[in-house]
Amino acid sequence: MSHGLQRVELRRGRLALHPWQWKLWCERKVVIAYVLAVNFVALALAAAIIIAMPIRSGDLVRFGLLVAAAVVHREVVHRIDSLRERTTGNGLLTNLSPLWIFAAALSVPLPLVVGLTGVVHLHSWYRGSAGRLNRKVFSAATMVLAPAAAVAVLQLLQPAAYPIVPRGPAGLVVLIGAGAVFWLVNYALVVGAVIMSDPLQPGRQVLGNPSDQIVVAASLGLGVGFAVTLAVSPWLIAVLMITVFALHRALLLPHFQQAARTDSKTGLLTAGFWREAAGRELERARRLADPLGVLMLDLDHFKSFNDRMGHLVGDQVLRAVADELRSQTRPYDLVGRFGGEEFVILLSGVGTAQVEDIADRIRERISQLRVLVDSPHDRPATVDGISISIGAAVRPNDGDDIDHLLLAADGALLAAKAAGRDRVRLATR
Repeated sequence: MSHGLQRVELRRGRLALHPWQWKLWCERKVVIAYVLAVNFVALALAAAIIIAMPIRSGDLVRFGLLVAAAVVHREVVHRIDSLRERTTGNGLLTNLSPLWIFAAALSVPLPLVVGLTGVVHLHSWYRGSAGRLNRKVFSAATMVLAPAAAVAVLQLLQPAAYPIVPRGPAGLVVLIGAGAVFWLVNYALVVGAVIMSDPLQPGRQVLGNPSDQIVVAASLGLGVGFAVTLAVSPWLIAVLMITVFALHRALLLPHFQQAARTDSKTGLLTAGFWREAAGRELERARRLADPLGVLMLDLDHFKSFNDRMGHLVGDQVLRAVADELRSQTRPYDLVGRFGGEEFVILLSGVGTAQVEDIADRIRERISQLRVLVDSPHDRPATVDGISISIGAAVRPNDGDDIDHLLLAADGALLAAKAAGRDRVRLATR
């Protein structure tokens, strides 16, 4: 990391330690109220739990082993997890911290579960994205409420001491119920915050990848394994750590596959993968004699904006524009980044009569964007006045292969810029 980027990260870290300067306060009022309510309830519950529940020396040994295992796990995976967090949008980001929290809920009294939650999230923040402490606080709050709800279910077993290891069919039912409640409380609280912060975000992005939730369910099962191991032979948890790393790899595998075909700054398709996918779509359009539209889009005066505001702020604007392009297209349309500030979209089944309306709607939505960014002055700022020029081409009128369609759309884009920018031009005119 360069010295300049180090200074930026340190500055953001100092900014994050001042709650009154968090980006949270720039959110919609309903989001602020929701986050503060969850944080307050979790804080009040944690204080009551710490005051009311006793802790024994044996509990501290198990707590220490769980803390050590959780920190080792985070240290091994923190680099790739930090990259995954930076390149993920506002949707649901799944991680394996529930493994340790649920194992703690079965192994130690709730005050120590709260302590482990604090350790895991502080370590994750310190070794991850320094500018998102407010998100870590909210995540920690959900991870106080979720195990508390799970322990309430476990009390049906009337445990005399920790660790709680349910026995028999009735115990299995209660254990499954506790895991389901743990997952549901955390998932519902996080999804609620995501939906409130961006009501127009696509549902699939809000809810996350279903396969991620299967991995989370597996992590809760592994948490049970840790609790049983702590009850029988605590030092054998070192063997279970191999399973933890394998499970984490299973969680990250879809993201590795996605990274191979997506642009790291925007999450859109790379130029190479876009061409490959567009070629397949064009073959399908030929077989079915369907029309097909291609849009070339270029942010106006973006180089001067980068020179004035800095490349880090420019990257945040690019991500916001990319999110808007995704929201204004259908799930099966292909949206890619061609480099710099240039984007490309393939619209399946769209002819000349529709392509101009779609392009103009996108142009209008981009002009209405207000992007909250990290300004050079240690204070969030809002960027608006963004505009985009768009060139459009349609199969078969403007070509019957990707190269000809791209050339036609690019020529139309140049015409849009020459005509004054912030407008749409068709290749057929």
